[in-house]
This record gives sequence, C-alpha cells and structure tokens, in this order.
Amino acid sequence: MKHLTRREAVATMIAAAAVGTRAIAAEETPGITAQEIKIGEVLPLSGPVSAYSVVGRAHEAYFAMVNDKGGVNGRKIKLILADDAYSPPKTVEQTRRLIEQEEVAFLFASLGTPTNLAVRKYVNAKGVPHILLSTGATTFADPTNFPWTMGWNPNYHDEGAAYAKRILADKPGEKIALMYAKDDSGRDFADGFKAGLGDKVSLLAAEVTYETSEPTVTSQIARLKASEATSFFFQATPKFGAQIIRGIYDIGWKPTTYIASTTNSVAGALEPAGLEKATGAISSSYLKDSGDPQWADDPEMKEWRAWMTKYYSSGDVNDALNVYAYAQAATLVKILEKAGNDLSRKNIMDSATSVNFRVPMLLPGISLDTSKTDYRINKKFRLMRFDGKRWVLLPE
Repeated sequence: MKHLTRREAVATMIAAAAVGTRAIAAEETPGITAQEIKIGEVLPLSGPVSAYSVVGRAHEAYFAMVNDKGGVNGRKIKLILADDAYSPPKTVEQTRRLIEQEEVAFLFASLGTPTNLAVRKYVNAKGVPHILLSTGATTFADPTNFPWTMGWNPNYHDEGAAYAKRILADKPGEKIALMYAKDDSGRDFADGFKAGLGDKVSLLAAEVTYETSEPTVTSQIARLKASEATSFFFQATPKFGAQIIRGIYDIGWKPTTYIASTTNSVAGALEPAGLEKATGAISSSYLKDSGDPQWADDPEMKEWRAWMTKYYSSGDVNDALNVYAYAQAATLVKILEKAGNDLSRKNIMDSATSVNFRVPMLLPGISLDTSKTDYRINKKFRLMRFDGKRWVLLPE
C-alpha cells in the first residue's frame, strides 16, 4: 500500500471535505438528492380554464426527454403537477401540500395571476423559489417586496400598451372598445392599454368586464357593438376568447380585433371559435409558430417536432401552448445547469435572477435576461396578424 506524503494527505482530506459539504448541502435542501430534483407546479388540470392543462403535460414530456439524456448535472427532474381548477383557495391548499408534504425544492411555472397572488406571501415567507410563473402580470416583477417570485411571460402592461399604440397609429381618432376579465390579470392588461392610449383615452367608447364563473359573455358583446367602435381589444382565457371571437362575428360587428396573448392559441381558442371568424385579428408573440411555413426547415422547429413525436405524441402540434411550455421548461433547465452542484434554494434563485441567454423556439432577436433588480425575463415581443390559417408576423 502506498504511503501518502503529508501534502497528499492534506489534499485528500480537503477533497473529501468538499465532497461531503456538497452532499450535505444537497440533502439539506428539500427535494434535492444526489439523484433527483423534485419540483412542483400548480395549474388548472380541471375547471373553466383547463385548456391550460396542456402546459403541464408538455412540461412532463420535456423533462422526460431531459431525464433520458441523463438529467441535469446527473440529477433527474421529478415534476409533481397539482390541480387548482384556477381557484385561489385551492391554489393555497395545493401549494402548501407541495411544499410541506411533498417537500419540493421549488415551484415552477405555476399558472395564473389571481392564483399565484394567493400564495405569493406564503412562498416568500418560506423562502421557496416561485419561478418562471405562467403569467406576465406586472406585480410578479417586484424583487424588493417578493424576492422569491418571478414570472416568465412578457409583461401584460407592456403588451396592452403595444396594442393601444398600434390602434392609434392605424385608426387615429376612431372609437375603441375594451373587454377583459375582472381579475388582476385582466386589470393589468387594461391598465397598460389605457396607458398606451395616453391623452387619447377619451376614444375609449366602451369598456366591459366579465367574471370567469359566467357561462357566457353575450350581453357584454352586445354593449360593445352598440358603441360603434372600429377597434376592439380583449383579454381572456381560451374558453372565453373563443366565445368572444365567435360572438362579435355572429352579431355582425366588424372591428379590427386585438387579442391578448393569453388566448391566441389556434388550437385552444381560434379553432373552437371558427378560424374564419378570427381572420384579420392582431395579437403578439415571442415564440416561433409551428404552423408558419417560414420555420419549416428551422433546426429548432425540427427538434421541437421530433420531441413532440417521441415524447408527446398525444399533444397537438398546432397548439401554441406546446411551444410555450417547451421554451419555458428549457429555460428552467438552463437555470439549473447554471446553478451547478449547489442546488440550495438561495443559489437556484440567484441563478434565476442572473439570466442572460436564449432558448430554442424564441423568435430571432429575442433573448432572456434578468438581474437582481429586474425580474422581467421576457422583455420583447412581435405583433402578428391571423390570416385565416396561421399567425403572420407584422413588420417591426
């Protein structure tokens, strides 16, 4: 047996101590072991906005691919989906279960503005990363008061303002109508839209809201038509988006319609409404459209389609939410890779708030970045018009 020199012995002890420290750190973080990263996601797998359940299923499929390739730094990702039916009280119940009983390391991509607001104070008091949320509400970019919470979507306020500015440029001086959900998400869009109108806010001839518990929005649409507005912006979830698109067409109202990104999915909202009824509508995106022929030979699109075929064959290739979830999950993987072997909750959050990269399926020229003072990870998007079959990007 070889006898170690004093220097070799000291070096061996230091190395062993370092390995031991990493192991202890991993074991001390709930949900983190040498083999696994356990994470939780709360979203509506049932209820009035269950169309969004696609996002969670696509995340499962993405992480299955990652795990087949060896995971992240040797650890497999275990995702636990929890159904809140888009009900804030249920969100609280499910979030507490994930953290206190399932002992997840952090929460990823939990969906919705009112639902995430219901648990934000709790997760911040617990010091649990609450990251890449499926919402663009301005309130989730508040590192001073809620340093453990950050969204993933572009800012709703900025998006609403962009539509207003486009309307003023295209139809100056003409009447405008506005409709949105009576919740924090809807109000965020509406506030941004009005800010975009600036001193022309008097052109807003009609403004109505709806509750997500309402069966229909027929009466609201009738009131909007009566305003004789020639431009109309609405924010909705897919179910109501389909109702609104179909409703304004069926009553013969023909404004130029601007649709919030929350409901521009072809499969989720436009097809149920009737594609011909959405023709000419304008919306926005920061992701490549799987139905756009300009991306047919794009390497990222080919990889996405191969992933859909192998890991998510039950998914709809025409549903933009599957592109959304793919890019969102890829963002998390890069954040975890960047965190390295130190997967303490603090270091995961540090990694999430020092992003400077792009992920597959983002539009050219769009990348992701965050800082300790700016939690808005997606800051750029493009306007697009629906031609009856697909969304077509408008000139910048």
